Amino acid sequence: MRFTLRQIAYFVATAETGSITLAAERVNISQPSISSAITGLEEVFGIQLFIRHHAQGLSLTTEGQRFLLEAKGLLMQAEELQKAASEISSRVSGPLEIGCLSTLFPLAIPELLSVFKKRYPAVRVNPIAGHQTEMFESLRSGQISLLLTYDMNIPADFEFSPLAPLPPYAFVDAGHALAQRKSVKLEELAGENFILLDLPFSRDYFLSLFRQAGVTPHITGRFQYIDVIRSLVARGEGYSLANARPKNLSTLDGRKLSYLTLETSLQPLVHGIAMLRGLRRTPAAVAFAKICDDVLRDKPLPGTG
Repeated sequence: MRFTLRQIAYFVATAETGSITLAAERVNISQPSISSAITGLEEVFGIQLFIRHHAQGLSLTTEGQRFLLEAKGLLMQAEELQKAASEISSRVSGPLEIGCLSTLFPLAIPELLSVFKKRYPAVRVNPIAGHQTEMFESLRSGQISLLLTYDMNIPADFEFSPLAPLPPYAFVDAGHALAQRKSVKLEELAGENFILLDLPFSRDYFLSLFRQAGVTPHITGRFQYIDVIRSLVARGEGYSLANARPKNLSTLDGRKLSYLTLETSLQPLVHGIAMLRGLRRTPAAVAFAKICDDVLRDKPLPGTG
């Protein structure tokens, strides 16, 4: 585009006042700026807009009169566009892509979606589950607007708002010798088979618990899906560790598990909302983060016991 709305506005002010001096006063700009804008429009469109009168100011040419009608219409359309943009930017509506760690997803997202959709039915939420590394990349690339995650290795270009701690726990099959206990030390499990949740950052966290306890785990399996691990543990294949403790004590195939609080002085993981630092938040993203705060801050995850 070879002209600007500002030039058009200066032209309209001049046409309506019939004077560069009065137009400059109306739009609070210098007279040379008004003259330059009009000259620029005449050069761009190849028409003469005004007849200059030394004593009486300016009068529109025939072409200028027609141009004035179109210019006013253009300014009105621009004003309507501005109003529409303002309404869009302030209304909680449209699509919203959110991310969540796969281990947290089934325990938190269903309840969050239920509450959010009742309050903001005009928003189309698309939740995506994944592990920490791929969710970080999705946040950076703009595929998601926010991420429900743990405070593990949060990059410097992210903002993290903590919601609640999730202490580690161990789980064993219901027939295990320790199944009736409420808590356990890693030293008591050291000689047994350990099945590791093998996800980026998660594996490092769980292995750090063993290092702190001075224990070397006997790893007999590595899996990226917690339900696979739960099913194997329930069949007596070993024990495992996790942070998000579901209410349901049964595995997908109906076998029972026992959850034991892990006795450790290591700080628990904290779950919260991660967003890209400095990014302008859409009303929908701000609203969802507020729902997360209302539902999750300093409370157990909805799907946990």
